[in-house]
Amino acid sequence: MRKLAVITAFGGINAAGRSSGHQAFRRLVLDKLSATQQLETLNALAQLMGLPQQSDITAAWREQIINGSLIRGWDNIDWDAAAVPFHQPFTDAEGTPCWRLSHKRLAVQSAGQTPKGFDPASLYPSRHHPRGLQMAVYGVSDALGQLGLDWEVIRQHLRPDQIAVYAGSAMGQQDANGHGGMLQSFLQGKRTSSKQCALGLSEMPADFINAYVLGNVGATGSMTGACATFLYNLKVALDDIHSGRRRLVIVGNSEAPLTPEIVEGFSAMTALVTEQKLRDLDGLGRDDTPDFRRASRPFGENGGFTIAESAQFIVLTDDALALELGLSIYGSVGDVFINADGYKKSISNPGVGNYLTMGKAMAEARRWLGELALKHGSFVHAHGSSTPANRTTESHIFSELAKAFRIPAWDITAVKAHVGHSISAASADQLMATLGSWAHGIIPGITTTSAVAADVYQSNLNILLQHKEMDAEKTPLAFVNSKGFGGNNASAFFVSPHKTLEILQRKYSGQEWHDYHNKNVDVQQRSQQWDKDTSAGLTKPIYRFGEAVLEPEDLELSDLRIHIKGWDNPVEL
Repeated sequence: MRKLAVITAFGGINAAGRSSGHQAFRRLVLDKLSATQQLETLNALAQLMGLPQQSDITAAWREQIINGSLIRGWDNIDWDAAAVPFHQPFTDAEGTPCWRLSHKRLAVQSAGQTPKGFDPASLYPSRHHPRGLQMAVYGVSDALGQLGLDWEVIRQHLRPDQIAVYAGSAMGQQDANGHGGMLQSFLQGKRTSSKQCALGLSEMPADFINAYVLGNVGATGSMTGACATFLYNLKVALDDIHSGRRRLVIVGNSEAPLTPEIVEGFSAMTALVTEQKLRDLDGLGRDDTPDFRRASRPFGENGGFTIAESAQFIVLTDDALALELGLSIYGSVGDVFINADGYKKSISNPGVGNYLTMGKAMAEARRWLGELALKHGSFVHAHGSSTPANRTTESHIFSELAKAFRIPAWDITAVKAHVGHSISAASADQLMATLGSWAHGIIPGITTTSAVAADVYQSNLNILLQHKEMDAEKTPLAFVNSKGFGGNNASAFFVSPHKTLEILQRKYSGQEWHDYHNKNVDVQQRSQQWDKDTSAGLTKPIYRFGEAVLEPEDLELSDLRIHIKGWDNPVEL
């Protein structure tokens, strides 16, 4: 049996809240939860938002938290979307070109923002870090906390080069502390700082995690594929684990694109849904306020995607390491497939590559788990960007492949309806929702869409417009689909924790399985305590600036191995 890549922890932050403990997932399906779970979820969100926690749910408190999470109108904390400054050109009386400071209202008035009041910069010495890097530090710390085992114990169990970090952002860090500030400095009469150029690089989330969270000296990098970037990184990690080159890989993305310039850029492409388009969709007058909560409407009558911020990370290990350390298993990665579109008439238009990636994923999943699992035990987290082009093209892919594989009624959902489109982290948002479904037995529906649009292909599909309860033990397969500008198509299939454990139990002896469960009891308890402590505000992100910095004299070199100070195991040459 080849190595299985298992998900042993996950964490992050998006518009639904904190990912660990399935807290963000619970926000998606809040009304489906028990009263106790609702209170726990609301208190976890209240902690993020800087609001008081309560022992009972009151209507006003609940409404404040609900209104401050998921997609919504701009919070206008760092800048005012109704009065964005710009230089308006004019010509003076002598014919000289001039510019005057003016302000304008953005055409786009909604986004998938992290919960209102959440400020990662206040949680550690952020030292003018771009927001995307602040979110990366928070997100990976969240995942490590959920591991339930101290990082020092894990790293001393491994050789230094058996660890890797594949993380980044598609857009880079474009706010004032990154490339945005660097490019604006001359026009604003400011000095370019020594940090803006370096901290704006797209692979910098991985660099920060290595240097200030893990002290990693193993493999690192980021493979960028526009909106499919997370799955691109996941593919690299999966190949590393299958080959045996790495035993533990942290995979993730952090994207913070909520700046006026990026919003305007996507808006100029007519990619984003505007305030007026929302009015038109709902038949409102020009002065009416549209329902920004329903700005993203995958597979319905829609007018563009809703841009969002998110940082999501998973800890991926080989199955043997998970059993050796007693790590919890939240599912496993089956495979990831990536294909381009071939010749294109427009860089942004969808093409044929996604038929290939989904078809490959479905065929491989069938080889893994059989015909019955694919036909009656699987569901899809669609890219579901909420654009008119996506609703027809992606639904056609699913419908035609469902017919080809004889799937009678394939469940299709799209989490962008609730958290928006976070570019590089989008497919990670989809994975987090998938893991939540297996934990809670609920597939979150596309509740922002009132009816499937007439031009959406529905044959052999069941597009979920409401939350659907499911039997997690009878639903072992989930597909995550992602489509990116430029023809960056990626599709992956994941195996449920129940089925993953079933597979592993056949692989290991009875004694090995017994020993694993004994170790896992303590790991689960520590993970659950982390969740409780974090919801209570008792934990902080990991940030180790200037600690245990390695110098050349800290290495012992030979032609067979390199010993590194602070590591029990050497790098074998």
